[in-house]
Amino acid sequence: MDLTERTVASKMVFQGKIVTLLVDEAELPNGKRAEREVVLHPGGVAILALDSEENVTLVQQYRYPFHEILLELPAGKLDEGEDHRAAAARELEEETGLDAGEWTYLGCLLASPGFSDEKLHMYLARDLRRSVSHPDDDEFLNVVTMPFAELSRQVMDGTIQDAKTVATVLKTKVLLDL
Repeated sequence: MDLTERTVASKMVFQGKIVTLLVDEAELPNGKRAEREVVLHPGGVAILALDSEENVTLVQQYRYPFHEILLELPAGKLDEGEDHRAAAARELEEETGLDAGEWTYLGCLLASPGFSDEKLHMYLARDLRRSVSHPDDDEFLNVVTMPFAELSRQVMDGTIQDAKTVATVLKTKVLLDL
């Protein structure tokens, strides 16, 4: 069966700094029509910075939608037309003050494919060197370092629920057999 839905009409109902919200009318495989809300997002990157002692650098930051401080991997959105590898290097330095000599692309994940087109590219960064952090003006965070084994435990026991962190940790665990 062909599962494709065809866009019949599209209306932009909101355009913000980061996201655009569309309300589309879609023709379903059975010929009926349905409304689809779609959030357009420029995409982003997440970086697992692993040092030679198998410690990971993370960031704590307040996440307004949940009204909680979360522990996450350094991450950020892509600027328009920006290559995701370049964005990963930029975000790692901005948020943690680290620079990496070795980068491994771990693939991308579709953050919320039921309503958003956001693609998040995951990287493993190694051969780390200290640089100077310079977060965005509206970005407040604490840099935290912990052993990869502890981070893996927190992912598995549900302490860490952030999707990009969970996926990147698990991919790194399998890749490096840690």
